[in-house]
Amino acid sequence: MPKKKSPTVARVLSLIMAYVTLCVAGGIAASVLLMPAVFAANKATQALVPSLQVEGIDFDVTSLPQKSIMYASDGTTKMGEFYEDNRIVVPIKNVSKYMRWAVVAREDKRFFEHAGVDVQGVLRAFVTNMTQGTGQGGSSLTQQYVKNVLITQAESDNDPIARYHAAEDTYARKIREMLIAVQMERKYSKLEILQGYLNIAQFGRDRLYGVETAARRYFNVSAKDLNIVQSATIAAITKNPEKYDPSVEANQAESQHQRNIVLQLMYEQGYITKAEYTEAKNTPLKDTLNLQAPTAGCQAAGDYAFFCAYVTQRILNSSEFGKTKEARLQLLKEGGLSIVTTLDVDANKLLMKAARDTIPPTDASGFEIMMASVKPGTGEVLGFGINRTYTGGDASDQTQTSMNYMVDAADGGGAGFPVGSTIKPFNMVAWMEAGRSINENLQTTTSYATSEFACENYNGKMQNYSGTTELWPVTNALTNGTVNPESPFLGLVRSHNTTQASMGAIIGLCRVADAYTEAGYHDASSLKTIDQVPATYNPAMMIGSVNVSPLTMANMYATLAADGVECTPIAMKKVTRMNGEEISVPKANCHQAIDKDIVQTVAYALNQGTIRSDGAGQYAKLDSGRKTFAKTGTNETMYMATGGFIPKQIATFVLVGDAQAPIQNPVANISINGTYRGYWDGGTIAAPAWKEFMDAYADKKGLGKDVGNDYGTPVSKYTTSSNSVTTIQGKTLGTYTNTNNSNNDTTNSNGTNGNNSSSNSTSGNSTSGNSTQSNQSGQSNQSQSNGQSSTQSNGGTSSQQGNTSQQSSNSQQSGTTSSGQ
Repeated sequence: MPKKKSPTVARVLSLIMAYVTLCVAGGIAASVLLMPAVFAANKATQALVPSLQVEGIDFDVTSLPQKSIMYASDGTTKMGEFYEDNRIVVPIKNVSKYMRWAVVAREDKRFFEHAGVDVQGVLRAFVTNMTQGTGQGGSSLTQQYVKNVLITQAESDNDPIARYHAAEDTYARKIREMLIAVQMERKYSKLEILQGYLNIAQFGRDRLYGVETAARRYFNVSAKDLNIVQSATIAAITKNPEKYDPSVEANQAESQHQRNIVLQLMYEQGYITKAEYTEAKNTPLKDTLNLQAPTAGCQAAGDYAFFCAYVTQRILNSSEFGKTKEARLQLLKEGGLSIVTTLDVDANKLLMKAARDTIPPTDASGFEIMMASVKPGTGEVLGFGINRTYTGGDASDQTQTSMNYMVDAADGGGAGFPVGSTIKPFNMVAWMEAGRSINENLQTTTSYATSEFACENYNGKMQNYSGTTELWPVTNALTNGTVNPESPFLGLVRSHNTTQASMGAIIGLCRVADAYTEAGYHDASSLKTIDQVPATYNPAMMIGSVNVSPLTMANMYATLAADGVECTPIAMKKVTRMNGEEISVPKANCHQAIDKDIVQTVAYALNQGTIRSDGAGQYAKLDSGRKTFAKTGTNETMYMATGGFIPKQIATFVLVGDAQAPIQNPVANISINGTYRGYWDGGTIAAPAWKEFMDAYADKKGLGKDVGNDYGTPVSKYTTSSNSVTTIQGKTLGTYTNTNNSNNDTTNSNGTNGNNSSSNSTSGNSTSGNSTQSNQSGQSNQSQSNGQSSTQSNGGTSSQQGNTSQQSSNSQQSGTTSSGQ
């Protein structure tokens, strides 16, 4: 940077002449609008006027950088603030008279007399500097405003050279400020210039600017309500914001001393009476403070912090807010945005509580519990739950994290998680989209050639899957065997892996991948659909070997909760600039993705899994008695999960495990929250959190115990029963005789009570159970016979007349496809 030059006699004389010339050119105001009386000026002068352009700089106070504020969906609950400069701009009419008087008394007592340059002040400072070698400024309040605008503009432009010249201690800078100040005075009224100064000046550490922000920070009041003592305290700070900031205890003695200086100046200049001065001076500064913690960034947002971080990333990743991430960040920190999010205060609070109740942050297991909720049919993300505190930086212990595990990597999360059996409802979607019945009896085994899952691009959108001759070993949990044969309905109710494998082998993996995409699935790391990610596009995806975020899973269940309407998750409802202009926010793009009849049938199966004696979802049954639609899942000993919904109200997904070291710290042979188990699964650790939250949320929102009772009615064309068995290769075996008749709540195709679970089994596992049957429509030839079928819904049985169909015993041509077709 250039060195300061010592003034020569010639320079001294020329500068003095320049000062005089400036003053004469500007005209020394002989106004009678002196001191307090001037504040009663015409109210019209309190309105903003068009901006002044000098040297390409906009001096309009409304163009100052302002902090953005993020709110919950109610539009009033503040979640966080974002700023480069912590500033809230207010008009002069919203600043108390005491605050105006205090600043003028402290900074420029002849403010209402001069025309931008205080001649007496300048000459006094000049003589003092020359004779005593001190650094008195002599700048008028108008000049100080000009200097601050130039500095602010340089910082906004990221121009260090301009920033240096705007603040350098040289006579050249002073003259430049004087020239601009004189022009300012010709363009703006005194109150408008004072308004600009009060909004741009620094009144504290950590880039605290403007009297409104200072009033809230130190006294928890608005600038319009500042009293004499408070006003004097704030006015004193700007001389040295680091040393006079009263929020620092070590500063408070000097801050009180500086405050009293301002009070004396206010008394001497006639702004306050002797009694007011004496009372204010004798008031201890500590007794006047009501300090409010800085709220910059998401780390100050408490339990809203993870949602705040998600919204922030959505802004940075969305083109609606600028062409580049840098431009979007600048808009967030300087644009004075009002950001109304989709966060439901009740939902977020209850999610965080359920997470901590289930696994306390300091639990010795070290496991994370991650929860996300979505409003079905809207895409609105309602909240997150986790047993961690958001730091926004490096975490110092296990209770803290800067990673938002509930979301995708692009939004501040990780690479995603496997979710176990919670993916299985979407296998059933694919099965019915292929035109098949959930009561079709399938041959199962414990070893599948991956080539059995081969498929072609049947709809012009999918990647082919060919597989290999490699065998995929798969068994059911606990038994390490299979039930053979078994229907997709019972396979979902009992959460059997082998039946899922047979479904994929029969209809091909392409259809399964397509169903996942329809429901809203994408890879948490790459954001691609599953058929575009070779690492997970394989048969094991059907039992949850995927990479997906809890939020995406919650959104997939929301699709099931909204009659098949899928929406892109959204975090913002409305964003407004400081001038009231709305910015377009990312849209949910809700659309009918899955046929309603298919969704209703899947919902029926989910509910049955929570109420049947052989149901794997019994642990997820809501204690309130509300009809439950949920699925638990377990990924080996690494992650435990539960997903489910209250129809049309809320969908929630829960995941438990060690997010950093799942293999080194398995969820097995360990105590969690004081309970020891050798074997943990989704039902024993994730489901309790899901249940606690869902019932608490329903109670908070006034949802009755009958909510969802009309949801989950199976559709006849997807529930036809058969006495034949479809082989993995697409062959249909002959009829067989049931030998297990423990459950008698359905009617088979011959009209006799019984069930459709074969007595045949592998590894000695023979399980009986019921399936629902009625009409089937699909791609196969059918032989029809008259009969009567019944469907169970929420514990009741309703009969319906119609045609009962039996699947043809013919081979591929009759509609029972071989694997890969």
